[in-house]
Amino acid sequence: MSAGRIRPNSTRTGVATAYEAADGNGACLFGPSDDLMIAAMNTTDYETSRACGAYVLVRAANGKSITVRITNECPLPCAPGQLDLSQQAFAKLADLKVGRIPITWQLLSPSTTETISIRYKTGSNPNWCGIQAIGHRNPVARLEVRAGSGWRQLPRTEYNYFISGDGTGCGGSIRVTDIYGEQLTLTGIALRPNVAQPTGVQFARH
Repeated sequence: MSAGRIRPNSTRTGVATAYEAADGNGACLFGPSDDLMIAAMNTTDYETSRACGAYVLVRAANGKSITVRITNECPLPCAPGQLDLSQQAFAKLADLKVGRIPITWQLLSPSTTETISIRYKTGSNPNWCGIQAIGHRNPVARLEVRAGSGWRQLPRTEYNYFISGDGTGCGGSIRVTDIYGEQLTLTGIALRPNVAQPTGVQFARH
């Protein structure tokens, strides 16, 4: 399975900076976050939102480490490998006054009791829809909709929705694939814009 730039069992090197995360919403459009252990991924590694929802283990040179979830994008001058951590997350590694610290980080597949939800974008209708997955343990590599007897892969946007520009599959079965290649087929998701609908299923832990 094409994992994109963020690959399992690969350690990345970069720097961590900090930003004011407010309620935790960001470019991934997940909405407010209950937990502010979150980060913005540099544009290169954000990769048109492929990084959205990824859990990464961040280690500082002083031996401290934290796990954060990617909910946002850090545009240039954020460099490849750089993570812009919420101030709350950065403070667990170093004093905020330090500003920047060298880090290494790697993808995690965490234990979780959460299951995946599906949300249709505001404005979705039978002729056009945007679909996003929320609460996934592993990054989503692909999202497809039922089209006749087969499946159609939908293009992904920078704001983390997969778009059906002609309405194909809107309100029908959805298939999501994670970067490990596991496929989950989701049925019974109504075409209800801006409502997170739980599916009761989750990707396997790795």
